[in-house]
Amino acid sequence: MPEVQIDIGGRSFSVACQDGEEPYLQSAARMLDTEAAVILGQIGRMPADRMLLMAGLMLADKTAALEDEIKALQAKIAAQEKTLASAEERLADRARRIAELQEAGPRTELPARFTDGLAELAARAEAIAADLDARRG
Repeated sequence: MPEVQIDIGGRSFSVACQDGEEPYLQSAARMLDTEAAVILGQIGRMPADRMLLMAGLMLADKTAALEDEIKALQAKIAAQEKTLASAEERLADRARRIAELQEAGPRTELPARFTDGLAELAARAEAIAADLDARRG
């Protein structure tokens, strides 16, 4: 089990880790050192255990904020996925309807509302023509 020397807040610590975990440990130590530097810059010198506690709490606070942001983004993604799925369903329905219309071929008959309207117009035209004939004759 290798031991790694890490520096946090101007103090050196020897920490054991599993083989291959050295880069992760050093990365975590850099994050902790960054927070410790902020604390030491604001408060000044303090005992190592208190400095490490404060730096750890600051990292925990940042982590909690990031977790909240992740949850909000996951909810937003879920809502967008639901909207997308709904749009895909509507698109698939329209594609099926278009395919059905294409399979049915062109319509030769008119809907009843058009034929009824045309019959009414024809009756009016005949009435006007009959009236004109009666006036001429």
